[in-house]
Amino acid sequence: MALKNETELFNTREKLRELELRYEQRKRETPANPHVHELTLHSLKRLINQLKEEISLFEVHQPVK
Repeated sequence: MALKNETELFNTREKLRELELRYEQRKRETPANPHVHELTLHSLKRLINQLKEEISLFEVHQPVK
């Protein structure tokens, strides 16, 4: 999904910040189920990378100020 405006950019950056915090917290946890723990970390990392890509694409296509 392509970001359309500065508001979406701001909200996406907030989501990214929250996901990165959650990822770091989960990484330090002692998992009850190691397989589920790895899947969760993988999923969080995939979302983090997706949001970073969306932010980058938006910034690249903005006019120079």
